[in-house]
Amino acid sequence: MAARSDGYQAHSCLRQEGFSLPEIMIVIAIIGTLAAIAIPNYIENREKAKIAAAIADIRAMEKPIANFALENDRFPASLAEIGMGGRLDPWGTPYQYTRVEGTPTGSLRKDRFLVPVNSDYDLYSMGQDRSSRPPFSTSQGRDDIVRAGDGAYVGLAEYY
Repeated sequence: MAARSDGYQAHSCLRQEGFSLPEIMIVIAIIGTLAAIAIPNYIENREKAKIAAAIADIRAMEKPIANFALENDRFPASLAEIGMGGRLDPWGTPYQYTRVEGTPTGSLRKDRFLVPVNSDYDLYSMGQDRSSRPPFSTSQGRDDIVRAGDGAYVGLAEYY
């Protein structure tokens, strides 16, 4: 160290503080890579959770419908008749209910062979796309969460 006339000593090497541009760019690239991996997994898991919630809701609605049928010797005309009118699925759309008795066959939910899937009532969520068509084989029907086989199956229409 060289002595200065004002009493301070001059340092021959300067100390740098902070990160260099390449270091910052590497950190940003790592964060971007982790986000690219995590975000699709998050979205997929969120959809699986919504499907599970819709299945649970449909299973929970079956009991009041069955109780109504036992007490009145008929199925309710609508979900409102059992106090569940306007109940929303996880995608924010009302659950759909149709009593089979008195409903034209063309309006009933059908499997890929175009056979009605229930003989008592249809209860379903229109799923992520918020639209539906009676046959499960249509693009608008595959993502629906359905009750089929008179309650033996509740799940994605695509797998029934």
